Amino acid sequence: MQQTTYTKLPQIFYSYVRPMAIEPKTIIWNEQLAKQLNIAPQNFFNPATETIAQSYMGHQFGHLTMLGDGRAILLGEAEGQDVQLKGSGRTPYSRGGDGQAGLGPMLREYIISEAMHGLGIPTTRSLAVLATGREVVRDTIQQGAAVVRTAASHIRVGTFQFARHYGELADVQALADYAIKRHYPQATSYLEFFNAVMTAQAKLVAQWQGVGFVHGVMNTDNTSIAGETIDYGPCAFLDVYQHDAVFSSIDTNGRYSYHNQPQIIGWNLARFVECLLPLFAEDEQQALALAQQAINAYGPTYEAAWLDVFRAKIGLPQADAAFIHALLNIMEAEQRDFTETFRALTLQDASLCTTERMTQWYKAWASQVTEEGLAKMKQANPAFIARNYLVERAITDMELMGDDTSLQQLLTQLKNPYAYSAEQLAYKLPDDERGRGFVTYCGT
Repeated sequence: MQQTTYTKLPQIFYSYVRPMAIEPKTIIWNEQLAKQLNIAPQNFFNPATETIAQSYMGHQFGHLTMLGDGRAILLGEAEGQDVQLKGSGRTPYSRGGDGQAGLGPMLREYIISEAMHGLGIPTTRSLAVLATGREVVRDTIQQGAAVVRTAASHIRVGTFQFARHYGELADVQALADYAIKRHYPQATSYLEFFNAVMTAQAKLVAQWQGVGFVHGVMNTDNTSIAGETIDYGPCAFLDVYQHDAVFSSIDTNGRYSYHNQPQIIGWNLARFVECLLPLFAEDEQQALALAQQAINAYGPTYEAAWLDVFRAKIGLPQADAAFIHALLNIMEAEQRDFTETFRALTLQDASLCTTERMTQWYKAWASQVTEEGLAKMKQANPAFIARNYLVERAITDMELMGDDTSLQQLLTQLKNPYAYSAEQLAYKLPDDERGRGFVTYCGT
């Protein structure tokens, strides 16, 4: 473990802070990731390094707020990856909170981040979940826990918002230079830097849409400059397809619903380009023109990425958006399961044809698909996802009984979600889970 390079930035971006004193007990250890990062068990914290909490802002449900790592501490870097301890106690940014976390949410972050990794979607990852031996008071008394999280970095759109609001132009520039060097060394200008981040985010959200993933809290502080999925709170995968599905208990207006995610990331990127604006050109009008041109490119970039994802899912490289949306409309009207529908197509399972609408669409599709297209579909349509009921079962068994059987079984299946084996295909949505209301909770 090396000292974080983040401390090379002006100190406005962080505060020195140490984790709370605990005697951690390892609940889960990610051996594969540990080997990649050359980290031994119980050796992810080097007392000789200076640890920090990062400062940032965030548009939370559209309202700009001063935030920062209220319960996370950056321990250092390993093989170029940030190593962060989340649930590590109070920091200067805790805003009255205790800086701790419960076992359930930390297990959820571990499970879903590993699910995303298995699906091939850029994501932060979890190295370990630790029991802290403390009790955490939320709506109930929970077992205290922390997750050791790794990321390409923890720089967010909200980090740039913080620099723009509380720093000087030199601070924005220093942060941009650091981010370019670390993530986009090919960028030769700040405009190219924005375009690289925009493209990465457009592709990321298109991949979310392709597997039915709903992040649940796409604030600007949860939008990574590195283009990774970060901060797994009220997140879940679609079961029955519903375009306006929401899984967050506090998202009453559907701001972060499934179908709003592409628009929200565009909105977040607009906030990002506002921060970089003075770096584009000395002349304000020229800078504005460049910024407008850059943000206008998001729509076509996302649409192209979305088409690539869904053309692969139906195995038709020339399909137009209307043909794909026709399938999605049928799925929603007939309350079809998202994963199972695309999985059945991949297997050329004509039992899908239970209605006239689906029969007609299926015939049109079958007349065009080739063996090459079907082979690509197996790489685009998972046979197994982190079903909500499986995640809840794994968490509940651990919380109530300390039994990790369901958890380990789930994690094993998530390592190879595109394997069309009998075991993977056996996991279908149970009838008693179909249509069940499901929400998760943020900030616990």
